[in-house]
Amino acid sequence: MISTKPTFEAIKPNFGHSFTYQRFDEDHLNHNNIWHFHPELELVYVNGGSGKRQIGSHISYYSEGDLILIGSNLPHCGLTDSLTGNTSETVVQMKMDFLGNEFFDIPEMKKIQGLFEMSKSGMAFSGNTKRKIGEKIEVLEYQTDFQRLLSILNILNELAKSDEFKILNAEGFSIETEVKDNDRINIVFNHVKNNFKEEITLDEIANMVSMTVPSFCRYFKKITHKTFVQFVNEYRLVHASKLLAEKPMSITEVCFESGFNNFSHFNKSFKAFTGQNPSEYRNQLKTILQ
Repeated sequence: MISTKPTFEAIKPNFGHSFTYQRFDEDHLNHNNIWHFHPELELVYVNGGSGKRQIGSHISYYSEGDLILIGSNLPHCGLTDSLTGNTSETVVQMKMDFLGNEFFDIPEMKKIQGLFEMSKSGMAFSGNTKRKIGEKIEVLEYQTDFQRLLSILNILNELAKSDEFKILNAEGFSIETEVKDNDRINIVFNHVKNNFKEEITLDEIANMVSMTVPSFCRYFKKITHKTFVQFVNEYRLVHASKLLAEKPMSITEVCFESGFNNFSHFNKSFKAFTGQNPSEYRNQLKTILQ
């Protein structure tokens, strides 16, 4: 049985460092795929491959790699696994005050301060920014500690100047400060992650977090700005996007494999979510790849 217990990840910088740097590849996979949160900001570059993003209450599908900035205490799942098909994944984690309490208050850091503020909702970068910054992040592997520190500042400054980004949780995502709220939302998200192909009733999920259905619905909407049904459907639609892009399955098979039991409802929901019906989405991806 898979545990739905939420995870607070305690990140300790390597001795003598103010930040944490990790690089993963096919010989050294990132196994941190459960739902977790930590006070450190996290910058992640995925070189190639495709997969799911689950950051805050945002769920989406990425392809041709990813560049993500995740703010402090913003819950998220790992971006890669053995099926992602990426070359490597580089993760840099730092506390907001990793260079001292007042360093980012100086005038030259104003743009980076703004970047940190936006990162509270999660940011995905694209285009030239993803390519150029991705290269700079990969070069960190070959640098001395001091060079890495200067490079991280430079990377943050470049990201702060870029307009090639998307805010992932546009309406914000506010985990309450009480531990019981972290427990509740993490139990819910992990249950959806593990069981989205099955029917998940409101009675079942409300009972898991010891709430009445009306109280749970109000609570979930307050935290995520989405209804629970909407959240589950989005999770299923992102899984369908991944299957359409990567698997030679019929659209009917994709529908049922993603947890939908009604083909016309799946078609209608997919078009509302992506702007295209499933066959148009798949054909467009084929054109891009060719």
